[in-house]
Amino acid sequence: MAIQTLNPYTNQVEQGFEAISNAEIKQAISDSHSAFLEWSNTAIEQRSQLLLNVADLLEKNASHYSALMTKEMGKLFREGVEWEIPNCVDMCRYYANNAAEFLKPQPILDVEQGTAHIESLPMGVIFGVMPWNFPFYQIIRFAVPNLMAGNTVLFKHASNVPQCAIALTELFKDAGFPHGVINNLLMSAYQSELVISDKRVQGVSLTGSERAGSTVAALAGKYLKKVVMELGGNDPFIVLADADVEKAADLALIAKMFNSGEVCTGAKRFIIAAQVYDEFMTLFTQKMAAMKAGDPMNMSTDYAPLVSEKECQSLLEQVHNAVKQGATLVLGGEREPLPGAWLKPTILADVTEKMDVFDRELFGPIAVVYKVSSEQQAIELANNSSYGLSSSIFSRDENKARAIASKLETGVSFINSFTISEPCLPFGGVKHSGFGRELGRAGMDEFVNKKLVRSL
Repeated sequence: MAIQTLNPYTNQVEQGFEAISNAEIKQAISDSHSAFLEWSNTAIEQRSQLLLNVADLLEKNASHYSALMTKEMGKLFREGVEWEIPNCVDMCRYYANNAAEFLKPQPILDVEQGTAHIESLPMGVIFGVMPWNFPFYQIIRFAVPNLMAGNTVLFKHASNVPQCAIALTELFKDAGFPHGVINNLLMSAYQSELVISDKRVQGVSLTGSERAGSTVAALAGKYLKKVVMELGGNDPFIVLADADVEKAADLALIAKMFNSGEVCTGAKRFIIAAQVYDEFMTLFTQKMAAMKAGDPMNMSTDYAPLVSEKECQSLLEQVHNAVKQGATLVLGGEREPLPGAWLKPTILADVTEKMDVFDRELFGPIAVVYKVSSEQQAIELANNSSYGLSSSIFSRDENKARAIASKLETGVSFINSFTISEPCLPFGGVKHSGFGRELGRAGMDEFVNKKLVRSL
């Protein structure tokens, strides 16, 4: 069985599935295209009502879906019921209530004579390649704007969350969506070219690793398909000398340990002004050390196991290699004495540009802390990365923080906050973190035909 659920807390296989055949993939594409011909002409009010039905079902079954996520990828049940599912509900309701306004024709007022406007028209079948770290949120984030725009969607979910993929498809079916409008493909990665090469597929959206993004983007380029890439990050969390250090340390803990650090926009590099470095390190280390491991279904557990034993071993090796190269292990760097894929909250200091971890995304509960002597040094260090996804700046002077944010080479900057998601906030990266945007009006515009209509 090529696709299976391996519970990270027990390391036990829960369920397995065979990858679907090429013939089944082609049939799914045909179904999706046929559905598009009807769905693209469905009134926006009807699309909105069906999406509101999805929101209601998500809300009603939040515990069931959260437990499924915990079983498949190890997420804290608490994070599922308190954040992921509510965020999905908000997203559905936001687009149900705002899509009509986003899709209105936009007049062009400067034409010499006559009238002109831009229409936002659906493109067709959109293919999504999705990651495991937020099994419901990632699909909802990709699918909902496209569905409201009149597109139909096919998605290949990560191979370790097949039951979440199936549950999502059933969710939209139960909400009343017509057959073929949204469906998952329990397929292997090597079958992606079969989907991308099909002329009926008009666009590709991927959230995942830099390696996966490079492969899929190359295929999209080969077949001339519009593409959105949301890839990895090495996100800076900057604490300036005038910051509220206690607040910064409190939020640093969340920015690092939410979802056990398996977050593309989670803080990875903590860049701290020398004047407050010792104070921050004392508070941050105490808070990281106090985190309690345990059954992810228990509401009092502070952090969960990593998604797999393979990922755990990889992160342990990277920490040990960093120490071998001269980094200081301030905290952690070892397994929890529990079954499953556990890594204790870890802090590394004294990392230099020559070390392997300097320009690498550490996708787990590992914080790399730097001391800087000036704001300019903080900016230069933050920008010294192949990645450019999100960033945070902490300062009591908001004007100064805004000026620094404008100099950071990232797609997203937050001031006095860690990076958060809201349906109205466009999100995406630069450099090796990808291109294109998701969410908000900008996200909806990615996979629509911005068609000029001129009348003389």
